[in-house]
Amino acid sequence: QVQLVESGGGLVQAGGSLRLSCVVSGSIFSDNTMTWYRQAPGKQRGLVAAISSGGVTNYADSVKGRFTISGDNAKNTVYLQMNSLKPEDTAVYYCRMITAGYDYWGQGTQVTVSG
Repeated sequence: QVQLVESGGGLVQAGGSLRLSCVVSGSIFSDNTMTWYRQAPGKQRGLVAAISSGGVTNYADSVKGRFTISGDNAKNTVYLQMNSLKPEDTAVYYCRMITAGYDYWGQGTQVTVSG
């Protein structure tokens, strides 16, 4: 059974930084795509960043230049480094893994940026 567990969220002032972690356990195929999504109150969940097993990354325009997604295969962990945070980055952040036709989500971690 595959599980994704996020951590690292919290309250931070505008301009600050946070690093989110997503630890994956269970059966993991080598060919997968790891992604971070976020959902603010009253808004739809949207893609923040993605990284393929080949290391190709993709970012939402709103976070380009501020956020960095990376992975550590030895630790089965994907990270989201968030710098220069803005109040509009406030949301629940979710980790998602797409692999072998399956789709797995974590439970989410709250990020709150005070202005």
